[in-house]
Amino acid sequence: MLPVRILGTGLYAPGEPIDNLELMRLTGIEFDPARTEEKLGYKTRHMAKLRGIDESALDFAEKAALAAIEDAGIDAGDIGLFIVGTDTPEYISPSTAVMLQGRIQGKQTPASAFDMVASCASFASAFSTAARIMAVDPCVEYALVTGVYNMPAFVRPMDAFGLMVFADGAGSFVLARDGTGKSGYLESAFVTDGTQWDYIGIYTGGARRQATHELLDEGRWGLENLKRLPADRNLKLWPVVVEELVKKAGVGIDELDHIIFTQINKSLIVDIMSMLGLPMEKTTMVMDKYAYTGSGCIPMAFHHAVREGRVRRGDLVAFMASGSGLSVAANLFRY
Repeated sequence: MLPVRILGTGLYAPGEPIDNLELMRLTGIEFDPARTEEKLGYKTRHMAKLRGIDESALDFAEKAALAAIEDAGIDAGDIGLFIVGTDTPEYISPSTAVMLQGRIQGKQTPASAFDMVASCASFASAFSTAARIMAVDPCVEYALVTGVYNMPAFVRPMDAFGLMVFADGAGSFVLARDGTGKSGYLESAFVTDGTQWDYIGIYTGGARRQATHELLDEGRWGLENLKRLPADRNLKLWPVVVEELVKKAGVGIDELDHIIFTQINKSLIVDIMSMLGLPMEKTTMVMDKYAYTGSGCIPMAFHHAVREGRVRRGDLVAFMASGSGLSVAANLFRY
């Protein structure tokens, strides 16, 4: 077990919540609110641009990070590692993490900072990376790991699916060394399939397909669904990855005190919990408050789980995250 503990958590979502009826009124799209709430679990969400709020990914990350730092009770100047997990960065370059360090510490420091880009598995991948860096680098006393999502900035105006599903938000952890042996990072599990790169993503603006007037006029910008995602992909994938994760740590699934999944679909999580033989009390879902916040959803859900007393110190906790690419990452730790 790596001697790294979650010392503090923070969360931020911009503006007042927007319910399903208001979303349809603000955007002009139509969908079935009752089915959306029953199957997906989405009731409200936060979207900066629909509230006329001049904030984007870096602002969300900063506010979640400051909340986590306050919760941890540390001096921000002592943070030696900044990782931002996101596939909706402030800019292609420089990294959102570098800019976050500038806002948090306000000057040149010996800290390192970089982004982790693994679609909606970005935060889980960043969490694993930070724990392992801290385990081998004694100079890093504290790390700040933030998952942030600003996909509404990339959704085209009449993309009904994108506007209904995706929302803004960020969650942040302050990690610290733990010498008590009671908290620590146990294991990670990953799955990658780069042959699935062309299902859903943001394909314009990089080196291969640079933004041009022609592409913008054709509507070929922002979030694009190029192929239909297999409906049962996560249903088949998540139980296998969770089983591999606990097997690597030498524990049983029944020993898990809590598990948090990518918050894409309420019905899916209910089915997965049944397949794993775990009661629903052992998971936390927040898509009713935030809809789908991609890279931010797992730390946001964990923040609620801790605040609501669903997760306590000493609990064995797992994260199960997946996203386009295909990128999958899972974490197991003792909180």
